[in-house]
Parts: sequence; C-alpha cells; structure tokens
Amino acid sequence: MTADIPPSWRDTLEPVLASAEARRLGGFLRAEEAAGKAIYPPQGCRLRALELTPLDRVKVVILGQDPYHGPGQAMGLSFSVPDGVAPPPSLRNIYKELAQDCGIAVPASGDLTKWAERGVLLLNNTLTVEAGQAGSHAGRGWDPITDACVAAVAEREAPSVFILWGSHAQKKASRIAGLNEPTRHCVIRSPHPSPLSAHRGFFGSKPFSRANTFLEEAGRGAIDWDPA
Repeated sequence: MTADIPPSWRDTLEPVLASAEARRLGGFLRAEEAAGKAIYPPQGCRLRALELTPLDRVKVVILGQDPYHGPGQAMGLSFSVPDGVAPPPSLRNIYKELAQDCGIAVPASGDLTKWAERGVLLLNNTLTVEAGQAGSHAGRGWDPITDACVAAVAEREAPSVFILWGSHAQKKASRIAGLNEPTRHCVIRSPHPSPLSAHRGFFGSKPFSRANTFLEEAGRGAIDWDPA
C-alpha cells in the first residue's frame, strides 16, 4: 500500500503505514481476498480520494463512514458512485439539499469526481468493505490512517472546512487536533443524510453555501458545487 500513496500525502502516511496495525490491516485484506471474498472498492481505487485531492489543495473535507457495499458502487470517494450507477438514498438526499441550498439542479450522475478535483476531500473513515456487509472492515486498522489524513489538513495553516454528517464523523473529528479553532477552520455538523436521519436537521443545514461563505472570507475561493 505504501507504494500507492500519492506524493502529496506521503510524509503524512508513510509513518502510519509502517505501524504494526497497518501491517495487520494489509494481512487481513490479503487473507480476505485469498479466501475469495469480494472487497470494495477494488484494489487501485482505495486511495482514490487522496489521488484526486492533493493535501495542498484541500479546501473542504467531507467524512463518510465506509464504502458502499453493493456491486459496482464504491469508487474510493465518500458518498460517490460511478457514472451510470443509480445514486444511493444518502446521495439523493445530499443532492436535494444542494438544490435547496445553492439552486443546483439535481444531476443524473452520482459521480462526485469533480468535487474531489476542486479541493473537496471525500474521505471515508474505513476505506474497504466486504460485499454486502456494511461496516465489516470497521476496527480493522483503517482509522489511524484516515485520522492521519484529517489531522494533516487540520494542522495546515490554510483555513479549511470540515463537513461532519452524523455522529460517527463527529466522534472521529473530536479526536483530531486543530478542529476546535474557529478562527482557523470551519466545522459544520449536522445529522447524516441517510433517509433515517436526514429530516432531523440535515435538510436545511445549508452546508454548501456555509462552506463557500467561509472559504471566500478566508481568501481561499468558493467551491463550484455543481457535480455535473
């Protein structure tokens, strides 16, 4: 996995990937695949978020929990699915809020690659999952790796926005140094966009326009949130 680290993230992740926990994670993934289990996303896509959004270009971090566990859905970006795959319910709710917040028409595609290319780090807490088994790789060693990514953004001088949907993302962020510095970063918290919780405060939270207001005031420039 070390060889796959994008250059801008190398200093951040090489020490973490040298740990015993990371080696156990690698061994676990190899064993699962050797046993014939389908693991999503496929190899080559697991660090896609870091490839598309170099550390020095991160403006916004959107934390997800783990990849989609259905065939063909996971692509290495939180909440995103490849073009041609029907957007899952949480992403449909994200699009609904985006339309209400910014007036952007709901796109047909669920591919959020353009967000990533514009500085939105679409990072899941856990970067792999067994097919059909949501949460199956939680606690297997991904957390220190993704914690290090979030910490690296928080430790930079450039003000950034952290969008934390749901208690899982919010608990993770509370452990990251630097996120409780309101003069430096903007932290936007709300319920998760899942159909089970979106009506408890996700809808109407205006995360996209709030993020852009902060970025513009910080001199970093707004995000074009149109994923089409």
